Amino acid sequence: MASSIQFIPAEYSRTDQPESVAREMLRCASVDIDRLVDAGLPFDRREGVRHFDVNDLYTLGMYSNSTRTQPELAFRMLFRFAGRPVDDLLRDKAWEFRVRLECPECDEVAPWHFEAPDVVRFGGRLEGGAAPEPSAGSAEYAATVTTTGARTPLVSTELRRLTHEYLDAGYRWQMIPVAMQADYELVHALGATSCIAASLLLAERFRTAGYKAEAKRGWFCGVLGGALDLPHACVEVEDDDGRLKTVDIAKAQLAARLSSDTGDFQELCLGSIYNKVIPSTASGNASFGHHACGSPLPAQVRADIRSAR
Repeated sequence: MASSIQFIPAEYSRTDQPESVAREMLRCASVDIDRLVDAGLPFDRREGVRHFDVNDLYTLGMYSNSTRTQPELAFRMLFRFAGRPVDDLLRDKAWEFRVRLECPECDEVAPWHFEAPDVVRFGGRLEGGAAPEPSAGSAEYAATVTTTGARTPLVSTELRRLTHEYLDAGYRWQMIPVAMQADYELVHALGATSCIAASLLLAERFRTAGYKAEAKRGWFCGVLGGALDLPHACVEVEDDDGRLKTVDIAKAQLAARLSSDTGDFQELCLGSIYNKVIPSTASGNASFGHHACGSPLPAQVRADIRSAR
């Protein structure tokens, strides 16, 4: 298993998860961790304890075929909806959207910039959502966001050809740090892919073919009750019919891998919108937030998105 996975390169790796976390995530014993290390799993040893990158652990778990690792169980739960009739994904859906912005090593009051939900142009609604006030250290954003879905499949034969060409290329979806995902040429050179890297590359191919296209970031909703904040990105492209379409290439790719009964959902990802995604104003390789205090460390943005009652 480990020999077929591209581990996070050293320049992007953060080996900060102790071996106890690795054993819990992978549902394995120390002897199994030994085998993974012998097969190339990177680690650092601090105070006698091996530490690993959480992205490597997630990828190992997802492709372990054990059916019991935390990543396998999480992704199976994540995609339960994808094998059901897609009509439920086309109705209005309200979400309680909360974001906490934190600025490490910050010691002064300064303005915040937050790339807010951008749902109105896709038929959604936004209630609340006042911009964060200037502050030191942390800030919050809150809104009720209503998303909706619509069937707007790609009509351009060229856009569909490029999309299926990417899906058929055999890239392995992996959990990858956001900073590395922006380095999409490196990600694909390793034979890997992720939502941001895939969207950046596909948008580039659309533009090369003469279409207006941009990778845009957003949030995937309803993941483990809001407890898991996964970075997400789609491609927005102007189709031959003059309409703006959304290509959720990574979700189509993951659905195909995780379930054999997701054909309708995969097709929905190729041009249409659905109510489990909240788009934002951020471009595909940009941060969701920034604090103008001068701290050398990037602002941390953590979303909690729960179905509105």
